Amino acid sequence: MQFKQLALAAAVAASVCLPAQAQTEIQWWHSMGGALGEWVNDLAKDFNASQKDYKIVPTFKGSYDESMTAAIAAFRAGNAPHILQVFEVGTATMMASKGAIVPVGKVMQDGGVKFNPNDYVPAVAGYYTAPNGQMLSFPFNSSTPVFHYNKDAFKAAGLDPNKPPTTWPEVASAAAKLKASGHKCPFTTSWISWTQLETFSAWHNVLFATKNNGFGGLDTRLAFNTPLHLRHIENLANMAKQGLFVYKGRGNAADATFVSGECAMATGSSALYGNVKRNGKFDYGIGTLPYYPDVPGAPQNTVIGGASLWVMSGKKASEYKGVAQFFAYLSQPEVAAKSHQRTGYLPVTKASYELTEKSGFYKQNPGTDVSVEQMIRKTTDKSRGVRLGNFVQIRTIIDEEMEGVWSGKKTPKEAVDTAIKRGNEQLERFQKANKG
Repeated sequence: MQFKQLALAAAVAASVCLPAQAQTEIQWWHSMGGALGEWVNDLAKDFNASQKDYKIVPTFKGSYDESMTAAIAAFRAGNAPHILQVFEVGTATMMASKGAIVPVGKVMQDGGVKFNPNDYVPAVAGYYTAPNGQMLSFPFNSSTPVFHYNKDAFKAAGLDPNKPPTTWPEVASAAAKLKASGHKCPFTTSWISWTQLETFSAWHNVLFATKNNGFGGLDTRLAFNTPLHLRHIENLANMAKQGLFVYKGRGNAADATFVSGECAMATGSSALYGNVKRNGKFDYGIGTLPYYPDVPGAPQNTVIGGASLWVMSGKKASEYKGVAQFFAYLSQPEVAAKSHQRTGYLPVTKASYELTEKSGFYKQNPGTDVSVEQMIRKTTDKSRGVRLGNFVQIRTIIDEEMEGVWSGKKTPKEAVDTAIKRGNEQLERFQKANKG
């Protein structure tokens, strides 16, 4: 009897000492810093708390450029993350890296998760979808350019704080009044190529590049040297000479100057909303992107920015199942709506947009629906977006050439012609490298 009791006690002790079934870790590399980094960490934390089988481990890997470079090196070394956040300009490169990625549609299907691409906002999902209809990456933090303005600065300049300029002539007029009231930076912009050339083209329903902006084939070439494009760059150059437009640097460098109150108006990502809401010390407004009223068909729709989540190849089936579960979690209407409302990024699914609308969020926060309204219009072949190879390099070239214009060292025509020549060399290189 005593022996039986000892045996039973030993068995109980052994079972207590047995480790709980280990969670499957899913590595997620991203480029979200500051308030957006906190959002990413919260998403991972909430998903991890919602179930016990998987653990998402988010890791900040620097800027979009840096994280993509790091992931390529890690993939070659055999230790790539499961999930990689890639900005929209890297889409064509990722699509061409067939052996390096697993299409999201396949991951969801193999993971046994209910997945319908039609549930996602068409303008967003369409950008990340292959010609055969398969979704290649998961739409995560999609943004679009909007017009940000400082209502307090408008009041001080005698402008109506509830009426942002809607056309480019109105922007120039408002900038002149802001300057006269003492503002040293009336208007600025982030992401010159994205806001002033790529989206500008779609908004006016003209091509940025041939072959429907790259969607129609790798033999696409740049086309932003029309009279309309040149007129716009000339107008910005004239505004720069008069101190009405102040160039604040590449990428999103200008964002900080708007949030601090230094610059009164800015074109930039809709995702700046979260930062301004948290750190801005002024009454803030959001308007639609300006356009030229004499252009037939304008305004059309804006184009996608931000990033999507790509699934890297070479992982275990059990790990891909965890990725599928995580993406399904991010797609839940409540989760997606909360992300949209917190950050200013576009709602990922139609259900999350409808939920946000029903909740009264747009009425309580005027302007937060501008990005959605600009994107949900029916797109044309000229306005679906821009998908080019070596796009990162092309944007750098455009930055370099445009900086020559803002500093007065180059005429708009010289800069545009050179940017197209240099950019087309990048497109030819990509075409040759990806013939198959």
